Amino acid sequence: MSAAPAERADAPAQADAPVPAERSTVTHIAVAVVERDGHYLIGLRPPGAPLAGYWEFPGGKLQPGETPQAAAIRECREETGLNVEVVGGKLIVDHAYPHGLLRIHFIRCRVASPAAATAPDEPPAVPERFRWVRRAALAGYVFPPANASILELLAREGAADA
Repeated sequence: MSAAPAERADAPAQADAPVPAERSTVTHIAVAVVERDGHYLIGLRPPGAPLAGYWEFPGGKLQPGETPQAAAIRECREETGLNVEVVGGKLIVDHAYPHGLLRIHFIRCRVASPAAATAPDEPPAVPERFRWVRRAALAGYVFPPANASILELLAREGAADA
């Protein structure tokens, strides 16, 4: 199956609304795209999970009545122990995988409590399956196909910053 054509960036005002209950056909996923000093937080999907062995940004399924932003914050805290805050708009991508149709809300975040860093110039400590990766190095990691748009956007931004 391939990516559906629906792909858009929502205005921040629309981003705070809970997602409608259309879950019988679409699973809503919130992804925290966490940046700190030009590095992004990514993790390796564990064996036995769908898309095992691929790299991903922290995230997971929205709970009933939860906004994508709240879910991204919650999922990042549950997976990594880091408290993050939303800093920007989001990119929404619809993608069909063999295990189902996903609507993925990529939410830009930053670390809210940098006290977890071992030194002021070091990134916060994260669980073993996660790591901080320079923006330019993201292209060297294999992500699920639905991540292509966010990775392209980050690469373009990096090129513009250079």
